[in-house]
Amino acid sequence: MRPDYPEFSSGNREYPAGKVTLTPFTVDRSPIRETVHRILNAALRAVDPAQAVQRFVHRAEGRLTVHSASWNLSTLRRVRLLAIGKAAEPMAQATAEILGEYLHDGLMIVKSGSRSDQPISPKIDCLESSHPIPDERSVQAGERICEFLRESTSEDFYFILLSGGASALTTLPAQGVSLTDIQHLTQLLLHCGADIRQINTLRKHLDRLKGGGIARLLYPAQAVCLVLSDVLGDPLDVIASGPAVADPSTYADAWEILRQYDLEREIPESVRQILRNGMKGHLPETPKPGDALFEKVFTTVIGSNRIAAEAARQQAQAEGFHTAILTTFLQGEASVAGQFLAAIAREEVLHQSPLSLPACLICGGETTVTVKGEGKGGRNQELALGAVEGMDGLSALLVTLATDGGDGPTDAAGAVVSGETLSRARALGMSPADYLKRNDAYTFFETLGDLIKTGPTRTNVNDLAFLFVWKD
Repeated sequence: MRPDYPEFSSGNREYPAGKVTLTPFTVDRSPIRETVHRILNAALRAVDPAQAVQRFVHRAEGRLTVHSASWNLSTLRRVRLLAIGKAAEPMAQATAEILGEYLHDGLMIVKSGSRSDQPISPKIDCLESSHPIPDERSVQAGERICEFLRESTSEDFYFILLSGGASALTTLPAQGVSLTDIQHLTQLLLHCGADIRQINTLRKHLDRLKGGGIARLLYPAQAVCLVLSDVLGDPLDVIASGPAVADPSTYADAWEILRQYDLEREIPESVRQILRNGMKGHLPETPKPGDALFEKVFTTVIGSNRIAAEAARQQAQAEGFHTAILTTFLQGEASVAGQFLAAIAREEVLHQSPLSLPACLICGGETTVTVKGEGKGGRNQELALGAVEGMDGLSALLVTLATDGGDGPTDAAGAVVSGETLSRARALGMSPADYLKRNDAYTFFETLGDLIKTGPTRTNVNDLAFLFVWKD
């Protein structure tokens, strides 16, 4: 068997490589389990934030090159760094090492509990904040960003480093909207099944940092914005709520989302008033494409779900599987997506279609959960739970993984389902349908010992699901 990969290192500092530790799960084929470890590790390593930065950013003899753009560092008054998101720390560390003595100062906003014990640079301040629901720390982070960007000049240069979670980690509510109002709206959107594009459309019209807000604050400085994408298709205006790019959405779009989910009467009055005033033209829209604010901002995606899925596919192929990426746009209700993947597994077992056996089929994306019960879980666990009955008796394995290591408000990243899961559950008197009704996937898989727990991976490129099917 192929050995596991060594830790990635750069300079004198080591970066966690997203080592995956699966809790023991009952499947008679331990080689399959070990292979799963290697394939999941390969996916996470491919989107290691530090490596992604190093692939795109280079410095040589005082000249900075990012992708296809280049700058003379000696002509700049200050080179500054602003990193926000779950991958902020490794992205900031890699950037700081590349810049060396040219880095003037920096500010980093990270998810609470994910900060490493070792400070990455005395020049970079770090604040911990809240995710997925913003709290007072998120507001403090937003205010600190405003202070950090104040008095920027055309001779200043900023590295804006964005990754998943940035929308919740920093917030600066529009005038008249309270933090409590934002929290309530966020809870409503998360529970009704709204997707990230819809949630961030609302955020962009209720927050002064989002929807081009940071670009407005740093203008007329030059900036490079490096993005680790956690949104399907990598739309720059949606990732992290597009703080440094133009926003094509409108107040009317935001209101239509509330109407779609029948939330008009449940939202706070302040939110209703802001959106109505915006639709009437009494409030300025977010900056649109063509605005001069963005002429000096160079933005590029440096890591994505597709990159992670392709790395997993290549590793699975090296392990001897016939492989395919089914999609990197898996969306919809999580439990329904689980039923669909179980149906594909059964097609593989019975007809060896679409691939010959042994097969590894990979899906990327981000499903949603319409919360109706009082249970505990996340979309990856609920997807797995939705597949349990359909997978019964198959020589197959379904593994679901949140690439950031956290699935919903839990300490699990996902779960494992085998052809034996249903019989094991029934032996304990557990019905998957009952746990689905309660949205209690975490308890179901915790009881079976089939949760995946990785801890924070310090990257975030949506979710991955793997179907492994083998011959009896």
